[in-house]
Amino acid sequence: MNWITNYVRPRINSIFSRREIPENLWSKCDGCGTMLFHREISDNLNVCTNCNHHMHITPRDRFLSLFDGGVFNEVAVPEPLADPLQFRDQKRYPERMKTAQKTTGEKEAMLVATGEIGRTPIVAAAQDFSFMAGSMGMYVGNAIVAAAEEAVKLGRPLILFSAAGGARMQEGILSLMQMPRTTVAIQMLKEADLPYIVVLTHPTTGGVTASYAMLGDVQIAEPNALICFAGPRVIEQTIREKLPEGFQRAEYLLEHGMLDRVTDRREMRKELIVICRMLMQMPPPTWGDLPAPGPEEAKMPQTKA
Repeated sequence: MNWITNYVRPRINSIFSRREIPENLWSKCDGCGTMLFHREISDNLNVCTNCNHHMHITPRDRFLSLFDGGVFNEVAVPEPLADPLQFRDQKRYPERMKTAQKTTGEKEAMLVATGEIGRTPIVAAAQDFSFMAGSMGMYVGNAIVAAAEEAVKLGRPLILFSAAGGARMQEGILSLMQMPRTTVAIQMLKEADLPYIVVLTHPTTGGVTASYAMLGDVQIAEPNALICFAGPRVIEQTIREKLPEGFQRAEYLLEHGMLDRVTDRREMRKELIVICRMLMQMPPPTWGDLPAPGPEEAKMPQTKA
């Protein structure tokens, strides 16, 4: 046995070799270019601590910060046909679906859940832009119908977080039919006198904006979110004119009456609690709970007023 070769040399190499650093420890802000530590980002709800740019956040992470204690129950969504049109471009549609599922860890582009926010029971639905650009297909239509039916059954408000590039071209006309279908689902809430609150996140475009994303009783948007049907580049090329600064961004739409509020993501939960309780005619929210009484306080006699 060669002691130097088998022990000393590997030991020296392990000490002086370059340590591999995981690639997901640091992320670059899309707004200002600042490198941010992953814990710093997650603790700040994926909002840049330098410029307050609202970065992408998954529906599951959003729900963990939205619901009390991060506890929620997923609502089952009926499964549509896997590939109704046998669509193929550079890849087959099922292959694209498998890639998106592997990348995101989710089944589809929308997550529906029930739970409480500030002790207020709600139903929530959120789109995932990282799943095929959050495109609206039959599954998304089924998810919104399931969310509306669940809200009506439980008598709860529905909060929807939109983020989409429009309809899913791989499903053709079946995708476009989700626009009137989801509109009918929202009408179920209105007939039941239940609030429907929409939070528009970056970006919300295409057929999603032309249907359920703009039908809320209260329309809220995250700062600087792009909200439109046709994008600004397409409009500029069509009319051959320069668009105003900030055109189709949340603040621009708020000034022109298309939105009710533009709210920072870190303040969104509190605002949704207040709005839900007001619309459901519930008492004002309690922001802090008193500690449980100790054994000595519990034995003290209570005086009548």
